[in-house]
Amino acid sequence: MLRFDSLKAQTVKELKTGIKETLSTKYAEIFPNDKRAPILIKPNLNSNMNALTGNTTDLRVIASVIEFLKDNGFLDITIGEGTNSGFYRSNISVIERLYYDKLAAFYGVRIKDFNYSETVNIEFSKGIKAGVARECQEAALFINMPKLKTHFEAGMSVCLKNLMGCLVGQPNKKKTHASLSENIVNLNLALKPHLHIVDAVIAMEGLGPTRGTPIKTGNVFFGTDPFLIDILMAKFASFNIKKIGPIQNAIKRNIITQEHFDFVNNYKFADTYSLKPPEAGPIATFIHHPKRQKYFLAIRNTAFFNYLCQTEFFGKILFATGLRQDVFIKDEMHWDGLSLNESACTKCGKCNDYCPLDIKLPESLSKAGASSPPGCIQCLYCYSTCPERAIDFHGKLGFMSEQIRQYDNIIRKL
Repeated sequence: MLRFDSLKAQTVKELKTGIKETLSTKYAEIFPNDKRAPILIKPNLNSNMNALTGNTTDLRVIASVIEFLKDNGFLDITIGEGTNSGFYRSNISVIERLYYDKLAAFYGVRIKDFNYSETVNIEFSKGIKAGVARECQEAALFINMPKLKTHFEAGMSVCLKNLMGCLVGQPNKKKTHASLSENIVNLNLALKPHLHIVDAVIAMEGLGPTRGTPIKTGNVFFGTDPFLIDILMAKFASFNIKKIGPIQNAIKRNIITQEHFDFVNNYKFADTYSLKPPEAGPIATFIHHPKRQKYFLAIRNTAFFNYLCQTEFFGKILFATGLRQDVFIKDEMHWDGLSLNESACTKCGKCNDYCPLDIKLPESLSKAGASSPPGCIQCLYCYSTCPERAIDFHGKLGFMSEQIRQYDNIIRKL
């Protein structure tokens, strides 16, 4: 049975209330009877860019699902993701930089970087076997929680593309590129998550998945069929499905049927958006053309090229030409605390709306020097969204400086 539900929510209170109600009233039969059964939550942690940039799954959405599971007595909960190869190859923990480790510790659930998991082989095209994290195969309930964003190679990244993070390490991830769209579909046929929850609260348009622009839609979507959801997301974003590789591959293989299209044609969104498509620069467009990409990949996978990629100078060249979307800055953030500039604060409540852990803001912020409010996980959502810049950060921003350079003015206006 095809099913799909939407939730309009923007604040942490609306998200937690709405997600818990949707799961309890419309998806209750999906959850296992055994409260000790292993449950896997798979977010999108593509890079170290926080959710307000439109790149990664919002901590508030994850917190809502964890609270629902804890409220219903489930004991074995794991957040798992195999983050972007470039970061883990550079010994940068995306999980720590996005404060997912602190969120997991707050709720007493496990967190796992799939880049270091034991593998189980699945079938890719041309007889290739690729290793996915064992946790994905063994979960009694697998909840896929992607971000809605554009993607310059796949067209869009939603449920189907999000399973790339189940592959263990760079050697397995790069196997997808032998036939990217076909192997994304193969991943979904092999893993079959039981539930999909799409974070479109702040989506990304333009040159995604990492260099696009955040756009607030204030929506969360639910369903059980990733192919149906991805087509619906294309409709929601006014995106041409002919430009979404995995959907086209699934149509070609008769996985997507007329029943899917009938459902999509009959479904009416309360509102829709026109996300700007991902248009790469001329060099990246030339190299990533399907007829030429295999030659680039042959060079990219050599030991010498990998060595060059890890140098700061060559990394800047790749970023400037658009061949690399991420900036691998090794400087960590040093946190001394936050404080409130009372004279600038208008008590608009936006900081409170964005705190994943419902800390009472701005009241809990120090008015006299740096401090950490009780329960704070240092995600900087409150600091990043304050329209009056009334929250001061104390310490060294490190890698966050680049995100602030690119997105500060945009995020504060969301």
